[in-house]
Amino acid sequence: MIELQRLHARHAAALLRFERENREWFARSVPDRGDAYFAGFAARHAALLAEQATGACHFHVLVDPDGAVLGRFNLVDAAGGEAELGYRVAERAAGRGVATDGVRRVLALARRAYGLRRLTAETTLDNAGSLAVLRRTGFAPVGEVSLDGRPGLRFARELTADD
Repeated sequence: MIELQRLHARHAAALLRFERENREWFARSVPDRGDAYFAGFAARHAALLAEQATGACHFHVLVDPDGAVLGRFNLVDAAGGEAELGYRVAERAAGRGVATDGVRRVLALARRAYGLRRLTAETTLDNAGSLAVLRRTGFAPVGEVSLDGRPGLRFARELTADD
């Protein structure tokens, strides 16, 4: 069974493998993380866990029964009942509803576990998969943005007790 788990130190190796295996795939729709990200991955992972411990961010991985990471689902800059959602899914899991499922699971956690009331998200106009996931999960466009020079949309979603 696929499980959404809060990011933990034990996820480091699987998460690094996920990022390396999907680097080219991700770079098609989002800016590449760069070689420095991979060279300093251990320190970066530790920093994310420290940031998560403050409550300012909530990082999650979606793992398969073997412990392989299928996706990342993050809530960042949590303050005043709001946070920004970001996610990425492995190429091998794309087009199978994994991103939609992961976003729905994070929506429930955002409201019930973290007390958030509103989420925002951004994606480029050429990222059809992400646009579809956001619309399918109840996000509505609220404005235009530029993401690394590429046109995009900003979305928002109010969270309710039903989430």
